[in-house]
Amino acid sequence: MGEPTLLHFLVVGAILFALGLYCVLTRRNALGMLMGIELILNAANVNWVAFARYRDTGVDGQVFAIFVVMLAAAEAAVGLAIVLGLYQGFETIDVDAADRLRG
Repeated sequence: MGEPTLLHFLVVGAILFALGLYCVLTRRNALGMLMGIELILNAANVNWVAFARYRDTGVDGQVFAIFVVMLAAAEAAVGLAIVLGLYQGFETIDVDAADRLRG
């Protein structure tokens, strides 16, 4: 078993992205959709760090990965606030129940 190559990391990133996209598109639960978005952001992080490691792009991938992690934390805070508001208004976190703007 040799050292992992760029292709290995790209395959892992593609699998994470596909699982996250499947989760976002098939879940009606708002928390499930948030977890899918987190998987998609982590797939982007894996690709950023892998390209920074294996290609001389002049871009520091770790810096972008940290930025994406901070963005994901903010997204989780806002998303959970929206889910709590949804639950207070409709007493469910099913996104299909929130098809009108007034509660």
